[in-house]
Amino acid sequence: MEGIIIKALSGFYYVAAQGNVYECRARGKFRLDGTSPLVGDAVSFDADGTKGYVTGVHERSNFFIRPAVANIDALVFIAANTNPITGPFLIDRVSVITEEAGCELIVCINKTDIDPADELYSIYSSSGFETLRVSAETGEGIDELKELLRGRICAFTGNSGVGKSSILNAMLPELKLPVGEVSEKLGRGRHTTRHVELFDAGEGTFIADTPGFASFEIEMMQTIEKQHLQYDFREFKPHIGSCRFADCAHLKEPGCAVTQALHEGKIRKSRYDSYVRLYDMISKNKFWENK
Repeated sequence: MEGIIIKALSGFYYVAAQGNVYECRARGKFRLDGTSPLVGDAVSFDADGTKGYVTGVHERSNFFIRPAVANIDALVFIAANTNPITGPFLIDRVSVITEEAGCELIVCINKTDIDPADELYSIYSSSGFETLRVSAETGEGIDELKELLRGRICAFTGNSGVGKSSILNAMLPELKLPVGEVSEKLGRGRHTTRHVELFDAGEGTFIADTPGFASFEIEMMQTIEKQHLQYDFREFKPHIGSCRFADCAHLKEPGCAVTQALHEGKIRKSRYDSYVRLYDMISKNKFWENK
């Protein structure tokens, strides 16, 4: 049989197929070859009743380490400009990973009933990202978000406490997902989502709620070469190749078309600052600093 993994929990994979959900283990060969099935994987499986074994994982269009999902059409980064405040560098690191994976990044700013996050909205809307503002509390923007995700397999991600589960509850009230409080002292939320799960939102839409993070794990960035990083910043692309030097790193070189675009306001300073910071991390391989 064939189906899609909609949940992974404690060594079990829950596979949706033909209107049913099967509780499956993975065959031992996955441990031997170092691969693990992920939520979102299209798989082959054998079943006896409602239980079975995953026997094969079909080719993936993409995958992410954290959140641990595969075959995602759009990664929806939930941000906020109120406790907890989302810094642009966190979004930019995720944007690089989505560019590498060939996946769309959608920036969704929550809690706009408290703070409209004008600066965050301006940064990402002007940088070419689909950006919208919502409030899980009032319902503002929820219908727009549902329409944007229609017919796609998506995953919500973002730092803990920004309201990923709350937004899903607003979109699909029948889920009744648990939500946590945000610590006023620490400025971050507690993890209420303990595992990745795909929820059927109807009309061909599937949405994964994922555990939040206090500091984003960037293992996937360790494979990026510093010379390639420039291509992961979409607003750089019109200017790449126009620099005085062919090997320009877009740092302090004379005749750099990217820094010229920065000075002309065509590239947002926070985005450029993230590029410089990531370039330095990749050059020095200091990924451990953000663990």
